[in-house]
Amino acid sequence: MSSIAKNTRVTVIPCLRYRDAPAAIEWLCEVFGFEKQFVAANEDGTIAHAQLTFGNGMIMLASVTDSEFGSLMKQPDEIDGAETQCAYLIVSDADLVYERAKAAGAQIVIEIKDEDYGGRGFSCRDLEGHLWNFGTYDPW
Repeated sequence: MSSIAKNTRVTVIPCLRYRDAPAAIEWLCEVFGFEKQFVAANEDGTIAHAQLTFGNGMIMLASVTDSEFGSLMKQPDEIDGAETQCAYLIVSDADLVYERAKAAGAQIVIEIKDEDYGGRGFSCRDLEGHLWNFGTYDPW
């Protein structure tokens, strides 16, 4: 382990941007099982910063803005639905999450299946097209 990471408590927290961040927060919590740890709204109702937890992991998200950081990111619909990064969430029951995602209208892009390397999982897009992967494979 590098000396940089050795004394770091949290290792990786993905950061996302949503056009309708308040709706995305509710959807991610209801459908995928995230929990709101911290949400800071702007006066206009957009989200300045939010932290959603999932088990011992976390994502941070905010509303799409025309800012220094915001200018570095593109939404999936701006690049033909492509993603340059995505998250993998370890779950105990991939079939349950799959059924919830499907029922909520998530676009399933890779059907649920058993993987050759172990585990069972699937991939889907959320309400704004971000790519998510869920599976029972735990590399730890």
